[in-house]
Order: sequence, then C-alpha cells, then structure tokens
Amino acid sequence: MFLARNNPDARVLLTTFSEPLASALRDRRNALVRGEPTLAERIDVHGLETIALRLYKARLGGAQIATRDDVHAALQGASRAAGPHKSSDAFVRGEWDAVVDAWQLGSWEAYRDVPRLGRKTRLPEPQRKVLWAIFDAARASLASKGLVTTAGLLTRLAEVLRGAENPPYDFVVVDEAQDLGVPYLRFVAALGVHRKDALFFAGDLGQRIFQQPFSWKALGVDVRGRSRTLRVNYRTSHQIRQVADRLLASEVSDVDGIAEQREAVSVFNGPAPEIRPLKTEAEETAAVGAWLRDRIAAGFQPHELGVFVRSDAQLPRARAAVHGVGAPFRVLDEQLATRPGEIAVATMHLAKGLEFRGVAVMACDDEVIPLQQRVGDVGDAADLEEVYATERHLLYVACTRARDALLVTATAPASEFLDDMRGR
Repeated sequence: MFLARNNPDARVLLTTFSEPLASALRDRRNALVRGEPTLAERIDVHGLETIALRLYKARLGGAQIATRDDVHAALQGASRAAGPHKSSDAFVRGEWDAVVDAWQLGSWEAYRDVPRLGRKTRLPEPQRKVLWAIFDAARASLASKGLVTTAGLLTRLAEVLRGAENPPYDFVVVDEAQDLGVPYLRFVAALGVHRKDALFFAGDLGQRIFQQPFSWKALGVDVRGRSRTLRVNYRTSHQIRQVADRLLASEVSDVDGIAEQREAVSVFNGPAPEIRPLKTEAEETAAVGAWLRDRIAAGFQPHELGVFVRSDAQLPRARAAVHGVGAPFRVLDEQLATRPGEIAVATMHLAKGLEFRGVAVMACDDEVIPLQQRVGDVGDAADLEEVYATERHLLYVACTRARDALLVTATAPASEFLDDMRGR
C-alpha cells in the first residue's frame, strides 16, 4: 500500500511462489484498499507462475507446459535407454529438478562444472557423463513433443524482460521469499533489472519447506548488507513460539552467508502447548475432538480453529477427529478458502498464509513426519540432512499457525520431533 500511495503512477506486483498463498494475499489487499478502487487497480496480486504465463503469452506467444508426469516419463525412458547405471529413478528426478532443469544447463560442460548446492551426493565424472546423457535425451524428448518446462519458460521470459525498455511493473514485493526456486528468482530479478529498490523480499529461513538452498548472489540478487531481521512476533504466543523454535537450530543461514538468529520476542502470553503421544488412532481421534470442543466452549469460534496433518494420507484421521465436534468443518484445497463457522482441515503444506486462534497438529507419528517415503527416496545418505531439515520446517510452519492454543498429537511410536519440542 505504501508503494502505491507514494508513487501515484506506479504499478506494483505483490506475489509469492504459489497461487494459494497469492489468493490469501489478494483477500488482504482487498480488505486494505476497500473504498479505494483506483489504488487496487495498480496493485496486482498473483502467484509467480500465473503472472509469468500471462507475460510470456503477451510477449512470446503461447507455450505448452510439461507436466510432472511428462517430465518423469521422459526421464524414465531416457534412463532405461542408457542401460544399467548406478543412479536410482528418484535420484535422477531430484538431480533434474534441483540442478539441470532449475539452472537450465544446456551442455555437458555446464553440467560438469556447476556447483551442486543443496545436492550433497558427490558424483564422479564418469557417473555425471551417464547422467548427462539421460538428461540430454529427456530434454530432446520433451522438445520433440513441443513441451517446455516451467523453469525453461521462466528462464526464456527473464531473458526477454532483461532487454525490455518498459518493465511491466515498477515495484515487485515477494512474500515467502525463502521458498523461491532458481528459475523463479531469475524471473523476479529480471522484473527489477537496472532499477534501484525495485524489489522487496519478505521471508523466514526457518519456514523453507519447498526448495533446496542455492546462492541468490549467483543470480544477481545480493541482499547482503541490505536485509533486516524482525525480532517482534505479533502473531504467536510466547509459549507456542518457544516450543516450535525447538524444532530449529538457534541460527539458520543461507548459502550466501546471511545468518538469521532465532531471537524473536512474542508480545503476549498464552497457555502452554499440549504435546500428547497416544496409543491408538481411536484415542487420538477422541483427544483431538475433545480439545476442539473445549476450545469452542471457551469462546473460540469454529473458523478460529484449524487441524493440520502431514499429507493427504492422514486426512481421514483429521476428518474423524472433527466429525464428532458438533461444528461444521471444511477440508481446504489449494484456494485456501476458509469459511465463517467452519473448522479448517488441511495438510501442512497448505498451512502457509493461514492463521487461527487454536491449532491441532495431529498424526505426527514415526514414519509420517519425517515422511518415510521422502527418506526412502533419498538417492544417497548424504542428502538425508536436507530431508530432515525441511520436514522439521514443515512441522514448525504448522505449529506456528496457532495464535493462542496448540495441540500436537501422535500415535505410538511418535515422531522423534516431538521429543525435541518437549525439550528432551
């Protein structure tokens, strides 16, 4: 709002890495500019992929985006054609996503020499050569079908925008910046190229759950010496913040050496969070249901309550818990549309952008968080550290959606993360 009001002719883009979060931001913009339609018209709120597709179509024409299934099929076919090799399908997909496609590497020499930040598995040159043959064949397969990856589209669009005389926006504000991937940051950098103070990023390294770390400086976005850490927490009680912070290290740093001390101070107190390992799913269902009923009896409105689980596989447990509460509930989709009078139920990945007075985080069992499938898909033991880190961050995000009251439950055996939260 400040940028638009103080620059009457400026166009402002408020954006983030996902459309669901952008939808939540759009609702907040609408609330802030109610009664000022001309101001709202100059503040666009879209997810980065949505705005990129719009700009690409306007400047370069249409594009057919490869789905994840398209990419996986191309990689799997190229991998089989390459004959026996040491790399699993999971490792090949991860290497493509985090390195080859993300950085848009177009030659063997580029792949051979690229710093593989965030990919801890060491690859000798002979193994890299085999992998490059797979990636090169997969790229050719996609191109033969007229498909382009999102990373490819963003990279091409960034090249066009860097040479454009009239940028589409005067200012770009990016929320949840810690989860920007390489091609998205390259695109954002191009939106603000050659203009001082055109870009503003807001983020929290402790909430990075989608992207592996990489160097922003390498893409021309150097925020060293130009960043500030906010120390006052207005959203979460001291008790909830203190327990959630035990999931993270006391200092979180990025690849470029910017360190973030976890020293925030909450401005209000509340009851201590409840962390309850239970013996059976039936006991957990009853405990979560009783906790929700108690919150409503204490004056919480149903829409002030949220229930989160790790993934879709645990949603039936959440539904069972809220079913007997006596209040309507809604399982959220990617539009994050909460409704008055309804308890919200969602997976942890949809927790970002949401806030509730009370939150129950349930089904925090061993092999659920950290998710056993992710652990099993790791191509090398050296990559386990990153998997565990993002799983910790995911639980942290879910817990810190709560303002006043937090319940965390599991069935035996419980996740090891619960011991950390209890300070054991």
